[in-house]
Amino acid sequence: MSVELAVREPKTMVWTHRHLLGLEELSRLEIETILDTAEEFVDVGQHDRNKRTDLKGQVVVNLFFEPSTRTRVSFGLAARRLSADTIDFTTGGSSLSKGETFIDTAKNIEALGTDIMVVRHSVPGAPHLLAQHLNCSVVNAGDGAHEHPTQGLLDIFTIRRIRGRLEGLTVGLVGDIAHSRVARSNIHGLLKLGAHIIVCGPSTLVPSCITRLGVEVAHRLDDILPRCDVINVLRIQFERQRSGLFPSIHEYARLFGMNQERLRRAKPDLLLLAPGPINRGVELTPEVADGPHSAILQQVTNGLAVRMAVLSLLCGRAVDEE
Repeated sequence: MSVELAVREPKTMVWTHRHLLGLEELSRLEIETILDTAEEFVDVGQHDRNKRTDLKGQVVVNLFFEPSTRTRVSFGLAARRLSADTIDFTTGGSSLSKGETFIDTAKNIEALGTDIMVVRHSVPGAPHLLAQHLNCSVVNAGDGAHEHPTQGLLDIFTIRRIRGRLEGLTVGLVGDIAHSRVARSNIHGLLKLGAHIIVCGPSTLVPSCITRLGVEVAHRLDDILPRCDVINVLRIQFERQRSGLFPSIHEYARLFGMNQERLRRAKPDLLLLAPGPINRGVELTPEVADGPHSAILQQVTNGLAVRMAVLSLLCGRAVDEE
């Protein structure tokens, strides 16, 4: 499969939100506004000489209460590409260890002149809580198993850039649906853009209530694979599981791992995504992860453009909105 990018016509863009807390509350037009804006930043994100001044004089804080590599670095670089001043907060050695509350910590950081606070937290709804107590903009960088909106957006953006559309595509979300905030953001975004979604994994990792979101549920990857235009392989989140939810890693890889044999049974132009980090040999084999169907590294590159778009839109919104 050769990956060629589709050419898109620009649309009229409207953005009025003060925060980005999830894709569930956004309309189709608002999601498309972010995606269309991200198109403007694809080249900017890759070259220092094209650095823009959208956020000149603004302060962007990464307030991360969970480990992160891609998201934290991507947001920090996105802010700097837009000429913002950046601060990285880490919980180790902070006043939280002295008993300061989560909200008080955020308020004190905001008092330093913060304009946008990018928040990751293990508790679902934590960014929403901060948005109620802060005057600055809040971006959800992942809250528990609830949502991870910019990851969902960059996944969707990658599909649209390569396939040219979302409408009518069948997207398989495979793996640990129960613990995946990425799955939920993908579902909310993709459905609004006209894709059909199949969630697939062991019954212990696919909540029965997920059908209420409008998705199809399957428990055998081999049954749905020939129907899928895109497979998004979700990581088994060992750190969020408190008990064994499948017999063994080997058994999971045998039934749900993407390997060369499965690729031969898929559509010739199947697009393979993985939000990362990946467990090689579990969710997918190395030759598949690094093969021609994979757009994993494009996702990382596109994530920078998407996060630049989000920061730019939030910076440009009217201060009395929302």
